[in-house]
Amino acid sequence: MTTERNAIPLIITGVCCILGTVGALWYYGYLHFAKPEDALLLDQFTMLKTVPGEDYKVSIAPAAQVAQCIDGVLVLFDTEQKGLTGVLLNSKQQAVRCMGQDTPQQLLP
Repeated sequence: MTTERNAIPLIITGVCCILGTVGALWYYGYLHFAKPEDALLLDQFTMLKTVPGEDYKVSIAPAAQVAQCIDGVLVLFDTEQKGLTGVLLNSKQQAVRCMGQDTPQQLLP
C-alpha cells in the first residue's frame, strides 16, 4: 500500500526553520546585512608624504576612524558606526602591513 503524504507542511516547516535561523543569527549579531553607506571607500583617505624639514598642516579634529595593528595588518575601526571594521588595502588588493603586533584592548569613544 502506498500512502501519499502532504508535502505542504514539510515545506512550510523548512521555510520557517530557515527564517528563524537567519533571524536568530541577525538578532545576536552573527549576521550583518551590509548597506552601501556602511562602506568606507579608500578614496576618502589621502596619504600625506612627510619630508624632513618641511611643515605640513592637518586638522586638529580627529577622524572618526581609529587604526590598530593586529597580526601585522593595519585595521581601521569606525567610532561612529558600531561594528564597522575594515582592512586597509592598496591598489593590488594587498593588505597594508604595520610594524607592531598589538591587539586592541578597548576602542576609544
